[in-house]
Amino acid sequence: MSPHLEFEGKDVEKASQKACEELKIPKEKLKYDVISYGATCIFGLVGIKKAKIRVTLPDLTPEDNIEKDLEHNNKSKEHVIEVERSTKQALLDDKAIASIPDESVNLGKNILQQIVDLITIDAKISFEKKSDRILFYIKGGNAAILIGKQGQTLEAMQYLVEKIVNKHSEQRIRIQIDIEGYLEKRQNNLKMLAGRLAEKAKRSGKPITIGQMNAHDRRIVHLALRDDSSIRTQSVGDGFLKKLLIFPKKKYHGKRKA
Repeated sequence: MSPHLEFEGKDVEKASQKACEELKIPKEKLKYDVISYGATCIFGLVGIKKAKIRVTLPDLTPEDNIEKDLEHNNKSKEHVIEVERSTKQALLDDKAIASIPDESVNLGKNILQQIVDLITIDAKISFEKKSDRILFYIKGGNAAILIGKQGQTLEAMQYLVEKIVNKHSEQRIRIQIDIEGYLEKRQNNLKMLAGRLAEKAKRSGKPITIGQMNAHDRRIVHLALRDDSSIRTQSVGDGFLKKLLIFPKKKYHGKRKA
């Protein structure tokens, strides 16, 4: 029975190309079985799971050079160890993702679709399981209305769906909703705003206030400024929306006497 080795790649083509390069086998002579074609994320982004193939190694002939065979075996062992490590990590990620029940995903998707249909038309919902949350994507419809002023409508939908899903779930499941790439744009804008206001606070020596932010947005600002030792941030207020203060560290401004 011929020995086998497993190779991974972004897709089957990449995996087979990797096998050819490492085993020094021409593509037309490569014999393999596809274990997994990989799983692709929404909108053509990088897959959650890589494609995996099992390559059947060619039988050695008596004329094969012994030293080359030993070198090949050593490389094969190293590759097997690497495959085992990557497989273990993949299993941990898969276990975390698999811990989110399909019933919770379907419930969240159905509830969100009903809410969205009451607001706009022709909006489609897809989802992606993350290790710590379910990320729903809304595409189509009137994105501006669905997002609302400063993302308040989106935040309200997210809050409702999370409450309903967790009411029917034994474990705590985080829900996140993205509309036409709004989350990434919002995150970048908040980081830029945090940087500008931090500089303003340092120049003036006085605290700067960012008013009425939800927990997700406040966290983005806190993380954006946490490495700046010349300022500190603090959330103040009660309720769902809170203010965020940026305090400059105290400095001594007294002039040295001549």
